[in-house]
Amino acid sequence: MDSTKQSKREQRTQLRRDRELTYMPESWLHIIQAHEIQSANVVATYMSYGTEPQTADINSALFRAGKVVLLPRTLKDRDIEWVIWNGLESSLKKNRNVLEPAGETFNQIEKIDVVIVPALQVDHEGNRIGQGGGSYDRALARISAWKVALVGANEISQQVLPTEPHDQPVSAVATPTLLLRFSQDEQDRL
Repeated sequence: MDSTKQSKREQRTQLRRDRELTYMPESWLHIIQAHEIQSANVVATYMSYGTEPQTADINSALFRAGKVVLLPRTLKDRDIEWVIWNGLESSLKKNRNVLEPAGETFNQIEKIDVVIVPALQVDHEGNRIGQGGGSYDRALARISAWKVALVGANEISQQVLPTEPHDQPVSAVATPTLLLRFSQDEQDRL
């Protein structure tokens, strides 16, 4: 195993432990006010679980705003496909720890305006450490949408995170009180 991969694996282990110790159920609902989400028609999001940043209120707000809401479904090769979600929890089925949508694949990925992404940590360049399967990196590589990662208040790294060639940066990171965009002229706090 190369040193970058090993470094990321060790960081993930520590970040998961830290998150378990510091987890507080908070809201990231403020991101709905971002102009990128306000102007979006199609938003890909996820169903959080465990100590991940909570998305239930975000997902509900997206429906109330009339957005087309997509959820990820993991394929056998660990890639992601997007499925239109009807907003009903009864239409979801459990795949390991994650609730995933049933239904047909949304094949018009060029119409996705925003992707809300889970992360364990993000640095000031938009590099993120995810859970380690590479699923989101593969999916994000095909999407030109605005990508915002959700993390806890202490999960924005001051150090540049290790990256591998397949890693996909995000456009912004959100904590429960902050939205930080990564282009120099658009940095913004909410």
